[in-house]
Amino acid sequence: MQTATDRLDSTFAALADPTRRRILARLARGEASVTELAKPFEMSLPAVSKHLKVLERAGLIARGRERQWRPARLEAGPLKEVAEWTEPYRRFWEESYERLDEYLDELQGRGKEKGDGKR
Repeated sequence: MQTATDRLDSTFAALADPTRRRILARLARGEASVTELAKPFEMSLPAVSKHLKVLERAGLIARGRERQWRPARLEAGPLKEVAEWTEPYRRFWEESYERLDEYLDELQGRGKEKGDGKR
């Protein structure tokens, strides 16, 4: 059984490749076949299929079967797990920016008091 850490590892590994991120962006607009997904890339259908297998193993996509057509569709659950994992870091950066804003406001206030006209 895969742990939460294992799932995050496989999600981040799948997202590490720019081609796979572009495939996911395309699938966010709806299902697509391998042929449709391959169009914007200069690579063979088997190469695109390999990327799809990585995304599928990470749980980021699901593949259907309709006669000869095997559409891929986005599965956003692992992306939600990534968002939840990164949330404390987002808060950290927001708080850091707020502290920086406060410090800059303080510096600007001191400059005005000295009459140097700097902002």
